[in-house]
Amino acid sequence: MSDILRIATRRSALALRQSEMVAEKLRSFHPGLCVELFPMTTKGDRFLDTPLAQIGGKGLFVKELENAMLSGDADIAVHSMKDVPAEMPEGLHIPVVLAREDPRDAFIGRQVNRLDALGAGARIGTSSLRRRCQLAALRPDLEISDLRGNVDTRLRKLDDGEFDAIILACAGLNRLGLSGRISEPLDVETMLPAIGQGAVGVQARAADSKILELIAPLDDGRTHRCLIAERTLGKKLGASCTVPLAGLARLENGGLSLNALLGTPDGKRILKAGGSNDDPVRLGGQVADSLFAQGAQEILKALEDDLGHNLRNELEDDTHA
Repeated sequence: MSDILRIATRRSALALRQSEMVAEKLRSFHPGLCVELFPMTTKGDRFLDTPLAQIGGKGLFVKELENAMLSGDADIAVHSMKDVPAEMPEGLHIPVVLAREDPRDAFIGRQVNRLDALGAGARIGTSSLRRRCQLAALRPDLEISDLRGNVDTRLRKLDDGEFDAIILACAGLNRLGLSGRISEPLDVETMLPAIGQGAVGVQARAADSKILELIAPLDDGRTHRCLIAERTLGKKLGASCTVPLAGLARLENGGLSLNALLGTPDGKRILKAGGSNDDPVRLGGQVADSLFAQGAQEILKALEDDLGHNLRNELEDDTHA
């Protein structure tokens, strides 16, 4: 086989590692297949000092990669599924999801090894509204500060003393060989993960039957079913990185279950819902409906209004600068 398959990927160490994982699996399934990485810098990577909600959300990590596929510069793209919006460009889809890594969040302390050991007023860093919401509810005595950048950048800021602790995903640290930096994996009852956390997806052109055939053996059916339930939940709620939404589906004893959480960034109001159903689409919809029945729409509307207000203030500041 002399074919060349090109993988669009971000340039971060984690993105490159995940893309190489996919490349290794493809070479294993198809000896002789030439697989090349096509590293790109996305808009989300270029504006690391600005909260994601203010520059367009997590979709900014995938747009350039999607454009590369649509233009024919790349055949597939590899994404952390928690970065992939529910809606994607016409002609693209995600037919393959790899087996999920540890979906939990990781507490990494500079001088303490547990979240409950942090003293009052300690500064903890996270870029996630979902984590901020749950941290504020658990530990309202902490100072929660924005933290962006790649994994190595965030760890360096912790080591340099800018923070007393930070929260990252266990999956990324494990894939980078940095499991030893995890002070405490936070159980999902304490900190419910983001939709798609720990899962890697392969995006492709829906009409490219040759590529779809090549990547099909990489799909993990169990993880894929869970992701369908989680992403259906997020899509029905219209969620993005501007919404403190968590969701984790699990297959246990042959049954599919989904737990979800939606709250305000200050953690003062949190809605929880859960359910089970063998149909992942129906399950995601049912859990979303349960959140709506508890007042989710009110929270979502307030978040939308706050975002619009903040963006208008920024535009006015730029005009008078």
